[in-house]
Amino acid sequence: MNETTNGMKQFFGVAATMQTYLNTIYLLLSFPLGTAYFVFLVTGLLLGLSLSIVWIGVPILLLMLASWWGLVAFERQLAIRLLHVDIPPMSRETVSERSAWARLKAHLSNPVTWKGLAYLFARFPLGILSFVVTIPLIVLTGALLFAPLTYTYPECQIYIFSWQIDTLNEAVICSILGLFVGLISMHVMNCLAFVSGRFAILMLGTTRDRRLITDKGQ
Repeated sequence: MNETTNGMKQFFGVAATMQTYLNTIYLLLSFPLGTAYFVFLVTGLLLGLSLSIVWIGVPILLLMLASWWGLVAFERQLAIRLLHVDIPPMSRETVSERSAWARLKAHLSNPVTWKGLAYLFARFPLGILSFVVTIPLIVLTGALLFAPLTYTYPECQIYIFSWQIDTLNEAVICSILGLFVGLISMHVMNCLAFVSGRFAILMLGTTRDRRLITDKGQ
């Protein structure tokens, strides 16, 4: 009995949890951010590589290195604040007092630099996935919930397979159905956000082994 009660609380309680809405915001941001990252990185890196023959590309590549490090830091904070995941620091090494060359070598030897770049590129397909999952669920839920207010408008007619919603009673049934669809949608989006959070932890922070090596070297 207690297990059934707890299960019901977990199912219906998702709508009263602030984390659900933070997760939804994170997923909605994934597509525009992922698209922007992809366009920026592809353009900048290709430009830098193509011009590196005449050395003009070298400063462009260095600028891109600094830029994607900043974007990785932004993504890390976004995941921490919206998904409330605990992500290790991007680096445990102190480089502020080193020379520019030493700082550059430290960045290039830091796995997070390259994992972060891969993460930024991965945000594009993951953003598409988030968009494809999140937007239809939100639209479907909204259409069903507000059916009693919109069923009389020809441009807002709802069809469930071959069943056309054209009476108030049917619209009310749709609205009740929309409540359950909305709750299920929230659980689906929470699962997607959970996977996104695990991926961010894996890609945006130093590993435990590297932190131990760094601490021993200091």
